[in-house]
Amino acid sequence: MKNIVILISGRGSNMQAIVRACTAEGWPARVAAVVANRPEAEGLAFARENGIPTAVVPSRGKTREVFDAELAAEIDRHRPDLVVLAGFMRILTPEFTERYAGRLINIHPSLLPAFPGLQTHARALEAGCKIVGATVHFVTAELDHGPYVVQTAIAVRDGDTPETLAERILPLEHVIYPRAVRWFVEDRLIVAGSRVTLAPRADGTVDPQDSQWLFGEDA
Repeated sequence: MKNIVILISGRGSNMQAIVRACTAEGWPARVAAVVANRPEAEGLAFARENGIPTAVVPSRGKTREVFDAELAAEIDRHRPDLVVLAGFMRILTPEFTERYAGRLINIHPSLLPAFPGLQTHARALEAGCKIVGATVHFVTAELDHGPYVVQTAIAVRDGDTPETLAERILPLEHVIYPRAVRWFVEDRLIVAGSRVTLAPRADGTVDPQDSQWLFGEDA
């Protein structure tokens, strides 16, 4: 049974999707804790309602180094096999990412390596992109880089705005992020350099959900 620790800053909608999938699909894992850097993070209430231990490690007024050290101390209390960033709005220090190397993942709202950082949908529209999406990736010291686990994509429609793109992509994020976490806890992700491949199921059967790309209906 693997322990998952999820980090949030707000409502944690991807965290909620992971918690629900873990329970519904019977993963060999449990969400051991949900940790926020903001005491007002809405997702904490959901975690508590579902019997998941929660903690707040305030980030305001601290250096990145001090905050990351306090955060790591809280995470390590739960003996994590995997640390999941789910809308966690902090840039992490290289020391932190190295501490959890190979067991720290994130979801970013673009088709990486395009548009790392903020305002991804606005930048994609300004660039004239025809397809946009989201990427689940292992976290490294370089912002929004690291081996890609799975991506999802939708077509850009006439009249789309950053808000409409975010609204249409989010439900697909709620599919691919739990999928990626499940693959990890089932020991099916094989990382070789910058490439991630998916090992077959232990029983040799094929899961139709194992496609590494998920397209929206309009893509």
